[in-house]
Formats: sequence, structure tokens, C-alpha cells
Amino acid sequence: DTPCLSELRIVLLGNRRAGKSSAGNTILGREEFDLKRSAQCVKRHGEAADRHITVIEAPGWWRNYTVEESAELLKQDILLSVSLCPPGPHAVLLIIRVDITFKEKERKGLLGHLDLLGERVWSHTIVLFTGGDSLLDTSIEQHIESEGQDLQWLLDK
Repeated sequence: DTPCLSELRIVLLGNRRAGKSSAGNTILGREEFDLKRSAQCVKRHGEAADRHITVIEAPGWWRNYTVEESAELLKQDILLSVSLCPPGPHAVLLIIRVDITFKEKERKGLLGHLDLLGERVWSHTIVLFTGGDSLLDTSIEQHIESEGQDLQWLLDK
């Protein structure tokens, strides 16, 4: 008996080249996001399943960078991304490529960048894996298990 939302607000976060633009295009069902690297937040709208959908793509951070190593402008844009869909996003899609190993350095970088948005961000965060075709005959569950504790930590979080 949960009421259906007539509007859905989504923020796409992740490191550079994670597939945020492709994910946004898939959600909206058309090419709205340029597949080249975005240096600032990009906001697009669409309709799907009788819902108005707002998708904000935040610029990505370099994969091996901690939040302290990232440019101040990037940190400001990550903060801006959630304010571009008032009163805030329903979901933060954290885009993770499966064809790149996720270890402690990536975990620390990701945690630092998401922490910019406060602890409450985790209650709205959904992990979206991209590049699944590279897994071939491996299931996503097998991949997660093979990656070890850092990726498992992220999913538990």
C-alpha cells in the first residue's frame, strides 16, 4: 500500500569514467547526457512509468584520489548536486565499474567524497554496477565475493 511517487529525483555519483552518463541515459531512455567527461553538474529531466524523473550527474573524482587530493571546485559540485533537486534526491546512485578492482584506496576515496554529503547520504544510496558484460560467465554475486572485504564493506554500508 505504498503510494507511488509521481516524481523521482536521482543523483549519480562515482569516479571518472564509471559510467554515470550512460546510467543517466538508460534511466531516461534516451541520450540526454554527453558521454564525454563532465566538469560540472548536469541536470536532465524525463518521463518514465508515468513519473517525472530528474537526474543529476555530479562530476567524478579521479579513482585513486582521496577527498583531500580532489579539487575544491569538485567538492563544491558534489555538494551542489543534491541541492539541484529540491528538497533533495530520493536516491543517490553510486556508480561502480566491475572491471576495475575495488580495494582500500578506492574505498577511502569513495567514502571521503560521499561524506561531503553527510552521514544521511547512506540511507539514500544504491550501488549500481556498470561494465557487467566484462564479467562474462561470472555472476555479480561471485564477483562481489571475489573482490573481498572492501567491496563488501561498501555494500554493507
